[in-house]
Amino acid sequence: MELEQLMPIIIIGVIIIAVAILFTFIPVMLWISALAAGVKVGIFTLVGMRLRRVVPSRVINPLIKAHKAGLNLSTNQLESHYLAGGNVDRVVNALIAAHRANIELSFERGAAIDLAGRDVLEAVQMSVNPKVIETPFISGIAIDGIEVKAKARITVRANIDRLVGGAGEDTVIARVGEGIVSTIGSSDTHAKVLENPDSISHNVLSRGLDAGTAFEILSIDIADIDIGKNIGAILQTDQAEADKNIAQAKAEERRAMAVAQEQEMLARVQEMRAHVVEAEAEVPKALAEALRSGNLGVMDYMNYKNIDADTDMRDTIGKLSKDDTEENE
Repeated sequence: MELEQLMPIIIIGVIIIAVAILFTFIPVMLWISALAAGVKVGIFTLVGMRLRRVVPSRVINPLIKAHKAGLNLSTNQLESHYLAGGNVDRVVNALIAAHRANIELSFERGAAIDLAGRDVLEAVQMSVNPKVIETPFISGIAIDGIEVKAKARITVRANIDRLVGGAGEDTVIARVGEGIVSTIGSSDTHAKVLENPDSISHNVLSRGLDAGTAFEILSIDIADIDIGKNIGAILQTDQAEADKNIAQAKAEERRAMAVAQEQEMLARVQEMRAHVVEAEAEVPKALAEALRSGNLGVMDYMNYKNIDADTDMRDTIGKLSKDDTEENE
């Protein structure tokens, strides 16, 4: 075939390739959908999104949705939020929900909430339909020492103005738990708490526990209340046991000191006996010296020996009488 005969086929192929590239790079169908919905978006705007690595459908579809809902948003706002890593569709849905519920919410505020990691749509829904947070059983001790366990249901509504930087549910539960413990602890008896559990709710609500949080506390209701252990009696028992152990330790210390003192006395007795024996050993020497020096006569010495023998006899008789008495007993 000649070149003139091949030219129409080549031209048709080039046109087909160009159209395929056009439909691949430029979302023509998305552009047509935007025009049909009344949203003015230029072809070159879509091409720019492709060049900036923005998925056009992630921006144009939410823009169409917002336009139909009567919101005045631009492609630059949605595209900048997409490039910042936000969820454009969720923010637009939240703006539409807020607009329908007459809640004032700007795009900048919604985008900031979304970028902060919070679900802005859920926050708007919670503003319309408050959420109920249930606490676990929280234990408090009344003044009479009885443990009281209470479970509360906290009805909260999202505060959109404090979603960025506000504390979450855990902080609300912790503050309510602190208020419950304080209220129970200030009650004279556990019976007063059981008779009037709504006093816990009134006391906790009056504290302004939602300050600095992302929620507004609407009500606090006591769902369940129960009696726990007699902590006061347990503490008194433990204290008595501790006092007993201390007293026993002190008594053992005094006993050990008495035993030590007794042993010391026994040692001193043995020492005194040794002195007596030592002194008695000097008696024969003194007698011998007295006989040699003439200070003691023979008759005096014999009288001394008689008295000593008489004393020994008396001691022996006394010991025998004592032994007979013990045997009769």
